[in-house]
Amino acid sequence: MKQVLSLIVALSLALASSSAVFAQGASAGLGDYPERPVRIIVPFPPAGPTDVTARLIAQSLTERLGKSFIVENQAGASGNIGTANAAKAPADGYTMVLVSTGFFVNPSLFSNLPFDPVKDFSGVTLTGTAPSALVVHPDVPAKSLKELVALIKKNPNKYAFGHAGHGTAPHLSAEMLRLTQNLDVATIPFKGSAPVITSALGGHTPIGFAVVTPAVPHVKSGRLRALAVTSGKRTSALPDVPTLAEAGFPNQEAVTIQGMVIRAGTPRPIIEFLSREIRASLAQPDVKAKLISLGYDPVTNTPAEFDAKIKSDIAKWAKLVKDAKIQLPN
Repeated sequence: MKQVLSLIVALSLALASSSAVFAQGASAGLGDYPERPVRIIVPFPPAGPTDVTARLIAQSLTERLGKSFIVENQAGASGNIGTANAAKAPADGYTMVLVSTGFFVNPSLFSNLPFDPVKDFSGVTLTGTAPSALVVHPDVPAKSLKELVALIKKNPNKYAFGHAGHGTAPHLSAEMLRLTQNLDVATIPFKGSAPVITSALGGHTPIGFAVVTPAVPHVKSGRLRALAVTSGKRTSALPDVPTLAEAGFPNQEAVTIQGMVIRAGTPRPIIEFLSREIRASLAQPDVKAKLISLGYDPVTNTPAEFDAKIKSDIAKWAKLVKDAKIQLPN
């Protein structure tokens, strides 16, 4: 009987909380939104970090609001297929898309992008960032990033940078270092960070830029040496590894970004509501812990702040793509 009473009380509290949220929403101009399930398009395959993040958010929103938020994977073309479909959705608040770094870089890489990140979308909130790590095989005779740069300059055309694929944050980091230090070094794309780590471990491409998570166990075991992380501050995953700025190379931050966007023209009260609720979901300890286990730091901002970041990051990466002459493979 006590268990039944406890369950009834818990359900009553949950319903009361949900009712309070939507009563507040109605007074804020939301009406009965959402009256039907809200889609979160993930423009990447299932089980990847963007997909996992989207499912954590969807589950939290569904539980907290008592309304259905569902994830729909629409992978292909470096994230462009699912994002283009989201750009065609009605501006009614029932379709969001969780984008990653390509959303900011692809406008400079693809000549016929089927959407405009600025005109077709409004920012809802950032959801997280993940640093990359510059790792080397122990046989590489460089114990610091300055020593590595000096080594490459003394041996032009001998070394190469492995990276996680065209337009990824590890690729951007590799190109920035190559460009700013005028290094005679090739950049070699792999299909993700895990193959970069595998190649570095085998000594085939002994210098690699990869997202931190797959690198951590090998750095801790001593099978790889991490010379720097690409974020503005050190990561808890590798607390002893300096940032690029600390290693003597400032203004080269390039992190993998995840963020939620929605069709431009969506009523502002709906955007503000979704932003608040997603930020509240990401602040929950269990959600934060799971994101950190993926290598992501939960980072959020307001819709206006995210809109400004979208514009500034597109311009930032457009300059790098042009200066470094980055092109997609044929």
